Amino acid sequence: MAACIETKRVDTHKHTHAAVAITGFGARVAELTIKVGCHGYRQLETWAASLGTIHAFGIEGTGSYGAGLARALRDGGYTVHEVSRPDRRLRRQHGKTDHLDVEGAARAVLSGQATGLHKASTGGVEMIRHLKVARDTAVKARTQAMLTLKAVIIVVPAGLREKLETITGTMALVRHLAALRPGAMTSPTASAKASLRALARRWLDLDTEIKAHDAHLEALVEHCAPTLVKAYGIKSGTAAEMLILVGDNSERIHSEGALAKLCGACPIPASSRKVTRYRLNRGGNRQANAALHRVVVVRMRGHQPTIDYVRRRIAEGKSKPEIMRCLKRFVVREIFGHLCHSSKPAPSDQNAG
Repeated sequence: MAACIETKRVDTHKHTHAAVAITGFGARVAELTIKVGCHGYRQLETWAASLGTIHAFGIEGTGSYGAGLARALRDGGYTVHEVSRPDRRLRRQHGKTDHLDVEGAARAVLSGQATGLHKASTGGVEMIRHLKVARDTAVKARTQAMLTLKAVIIVVPAGLREKLETITGTMALVRHLAALRPGAMTSPTASAKASLRALARRWLDLDTEIKAHDAHLEALVEHCAPTLVKAYGIKSGTAAEMLILVGDNSERIHSEGALAKLCGACPIPASSRKVTRYRLNRGGNRQANAALHRVVVVRMRGHQPTIDYVRRRIAEGKSKPEIMRCLKRFVVREIFGHLCHSSKPAPSDQNAG
């Protein structure tokens, strides 16, 4: 077995991982189940090395349950591929167990269907992702707190509501509510004041947290992508989304077309017979696509080359969605040049379509 080239595929779960090894000819060699943790990872590596020369590891869920294993194997110098979940049609035909799923995906790696490298999570981009998760959830909670606050104001006793309606400005209202003194809980007015004060203080705490996250994110993004944040319409929020999409190992994005597909900014053929046409891609990373949309909107409002391009394309009969799709593609090319170290210069707006 020492001369065989083998592929190992791992099906990841919260507490255990299942693995199967197959040879370069597709023969199943062995299977193993390990516990999640450093000891289990070393056990898997030792088991795989004992079976022969390791060609690659295919791991499902490298961004969730398989993140720790993928990181450990990559640090060990092995090639790790991201594997999608098993084909449902084949699963219905052949049944399901963890090791059957693993074997099917291992054959996908062996056949070349699963070739994507997993996203590394050991550098500054992973730090940005951690902070971005905390910030985004805080923003949602702050929005919910404000909506709840305004809903409560509508139903509080009339006297209290009339006083609050005289206060103009969101921050002035929130600070006023945060300073309320409900007193003893002997009336609906007191309970309303207690509720409003709690919601207002929650909003202020979340606002302070978001500002702290923004400061850290801005510093990290400036360090990881100093040239990208200087581009027109691209600030730290957009740059953070694109960095998270690309990951710490930008070499896994082999072309600007691949990056466009990841962002959902590439057209999809929708032709039939003699009609040649395309439709917008509704797949890809929707957060990254939304970030591209914001950049395009900003440039359409104040970036003169983009404004000139839009006018020219409208004169050619293009619709606004088509124009925005072309502009998104241009922004992707520009981002690829900044993040993926492309040797080719980014094209001008006139070549975006």
